[in-house]
Amino acid sequence: MSRNPYINALLAGLYIVFVVLLITYGPAYVRDKPDTILAPMAMLSLLVFSVALMGYLFFLQPVQMFLEGQKHEAVGLFTKTLGAFAVITGIALAIAFIV
Repeated sequence: MSRNPYINALLAGLYIVFVVLLITYGPAYVRDKPDTILAPMAMLSLLVFSVALMGYLFFLQPVQMFLEGQKHEAVGLFTKTLGAFAVITGIALAIAFIV
């Protein structure tokens, strides 16, 4: 995506917030409808899309850099992105336990 690990981690975090909001508040719009096969299909599709998006955000740029011979920079970008995402996750967990 980008060579800025903080932007990549922030985009991953924002995507997760969007999915959680969708899962939390989405059922309010379909409560009176019967269950169909579409719900499991939608959840599996969301899983596949999420894995692909996270792979894109976390791995695409480091792999390209690695293949171009920039091995140390690629590892640095990946670990910084992962570290920034870990900080975002830690903040979210702290907020969840405090509230």
